[in-house]
Amino acid sequence: MVVFAGQGDARRSMSLLWRTEQPAQRRRGPGPGPRPGLSADAIVTAAIAVADEDGMAALSMRAVGERLGRTAMALYTYVPSKSELLDLMYDAVHAELPTRYNGIDNWRTGLTDWAHDTLAFLLRHPWVLQVSQARPVLGPHEYAGLDTLVRLLNGTGLDASLRRRLVGTLTHFVRGCAGTVAEARQAAAVTGESDEEWWFARSALLGEVAPDFADRYPSLSAMESEGTPQQPPSAPGEEAMPYLEREARETFAVGLDVMLDGIDAAIRRMGTP
Repeated sequence: MVVFAGQGDARRSMSLLWRTEQPAQRRRGPGPGPRPGLSADAIVTAAIAVADEDGMAALSMRAVGERLGRTAMALYTYVPSKSELLDLMYDAVHAELPTRYNGIDNWRTGLTDWAHDTLAFLLRHPWVLQVSQARPVLGPHEYAGLDTLVRLLNGTGLDASLRRRLVGTLTHFVRGCAGTVAEARQAAAVTGESDEEWWFARSALLGEVAPDFADRYPSLSAMESEGTPQQPPSAPGEEAMPYLEREARETFAVGLDVMLDGIDAAIRRMGTP
């Protein structure tokens, strides 16, 4: 399920994101009007909780209203539609990302910390992965996260055109790994079958349905026959992780090191101090 942000009214969305427009937060004085206690921020917080707990598919103005003890219609005074709400949710959760790292003196340490923080953030809010990167929200917190990554890459001394592409490369890498981990966590619950059960049932049949597997796929078979390199001891809690999640996290760790090695090689090629 892919969701595209920025589908609401452009002026209203941008005004709400950048707080140049504040819908009625509280009604002062007697007379008809919104009930006290409801606000755009409260609606966004409730919407994030719905998406965190039940996924993007469960998000609706009605579900958010029920969480707040209000009707869906009561929310429209503060947030024009679900489209604007999605923009506000997406930008709001990005405020959790750190904006300060020790990457000025050591860009590799800074980028490593950034990647791990971003992975953890995406796994706290896996619905964020369903918001397409083709059309960014353009909110202040999203920009703050982008500015942080650019500032860390500035420490490499690479030229602006390369740093621009590295922003996309690093972002897509972390999002891809986070997506695999998030799906691994869902697989057993959705299918009722653990990773180990799934792999055993199917891999055991390969010898039967493809007895010439090694001849048909020689490079893959040779790599597998060499065995898996010994991994470092699992961190606390990793022993209970689904098999695919452990694999995805190991891929993340190895892939990140290789990408950072590539940045280091680019620095040396350009003769940058």
